[in-house]
Amino acid sequence: MVRYVGFSILPLLLSSTMVLANPAGAAGDYPTATIVDYVLGCMQTNGQTRQALESCSCSIDVIASILPYDHYERAETFKSMSLTTGENAGLFRESAPAKAARTELKRAQAEADVRCF
Repeated sequence: MVRYVGFSILPLLLSSTMVLANPAGAAGDYPTATIVDYVLGCMQTNGQTRQALESCSCSIDVIASILPYDHYERAETFKSMSLTTGENAGLFRESAPAKAARTELKRAQAEADVRCF
């Protein structure tokens, strides 16, 4: 009888462990490569230390909890394309969608800075 009860709660225990491993979906929808790219860039700016690693990891988790991945990707695309030269680059710097995406990302990053650094 004891074995039966023990096995019946096993799925519950495993599922609760999985929920704790990924609290509130933190960065759960972001591809691993995107998370690593963000953390490496952040560490390059903030130092190659263990503290920077933890702060930068926290930062992308906060951003992911605020911004859905498609919004983050859009903002990063506008940001990188605005660095190009030429006549069309202005569209990526000055258009209303570009400004809105950039503002949304800046707000998420500001919140991440407050919580993590």
